[in-house]
Amino acid sequence: MYGAGDVRIETVPDARVVEPTDALVTVTRAAICGSDLWPYKSMEPSETGRRMGHEFIGVVEDAGADVRTMKAGDLVVSPFVWSDGTCVFCREGLQPSCLHGGRYGDDGVDGGQGEAVRVPQADGTLVVLPVGKDDALMPSLLTLTDVMATGHHAALAANVGPGKTVAVVGDGAVGLCGVIAARRLGAERIIILGRHPDRIALAKDFGATDVVSERGDEAVERVRELTDDLGAHSVLECVGLEASTVTALSVVRPGGAVGRVGVPQVESIPEGVTTFFGNVTIAGGPAPARAYIEELLPDVLEGRIEPGRVFDRVTKLAGVSDGYRAMNDREAIKVMIDL
Repeated sequence: MYGAGDVRIETVPDARVVEPTDALVTVTRAAICGSDLWPYKSMEPSETGRRMGHEFIGVVEDAGADVRTMKAGDLVVSPFVWSDGTCVFCREGLQPSCLHGGRYGDDGVDGGQGEAVRVPQADGTLVVLPVGKDDALMPSLLTLTDVMATGHHAALAANVGPGKTVAVVGDGAVGLCGVIAARRLGAERIIILGRHPDRIALAKDFGATDVVSERGDEAVERVRELTDDLGAHSVLECVGLEASTVTALSVVRPGGAVGRVGVPQVESIPEGVTTFFGNVTIAGGPAPARAYIEELLPDVLEGRIEPGRVFDRVTKLAGVSDGYRAMNDREAIKVMIDL
């Protein structure tokens, strides 16, 4: 990406193993993430550009001498950040805070939207998949890299559990996966806040019981009507804008919890006084996808959840630029790249 709206496909030097803890992965599936749209909307022009993409599945082509948990030919899935798996934060299940980790596309590391990726700290990052690269479950397995793990993280941060009423703010891929996560964790009632008919239909298939298409104060009023003016026990904020955050914090009931996983576009958290006196828990952040992949993987393999349905467009690498446009223009929920 060279600036807002400027995504280019370029030939770059071949990825290769550099450190003994690296793995070289040939990408078979990748994705465009909602968080990729923030720089697509606002990135300042750059002469050097920025490697994009952090959601991918691929085949190990080569591995460094210190890699122990995979070999050439293994199909692997990567969380959206790489981590060593051994530092204090990794051991606590907080891989995005790894002391020796990093992000794809930064510091000379390849982006996931390409033919191959050098994966640092391969043993702590990659998970070997027990299926072939053309398995029908590939779309759902690809969501474990980020959006399904992030929806799950939002639900956990919001203390979703049996018998609770959940409100999901945002009908993008993460919000839709948040509906899956809420149902999986036993929520009794799931209110989706969104206004796109195709996404609402999918949310209902995933387990949403109520739909609120209003915005702002009207959305808050409608959620309160649905909850006897008490508010929701658990709220998943899956957008990151100030307006969506205000809505999320305004529809949570006293003693409830808000799980924030939308990348924040403002520095401060609004509704501070109201949530303070309501004893509202506010938690969340970047999902430790590596910690969740092995938990969620059996549900995908056995067909209990189908998060891959959030992919409603598939393109080849040459079509990635148009894929960004389609997602930005709300023509697509989420785009999968088939390499």
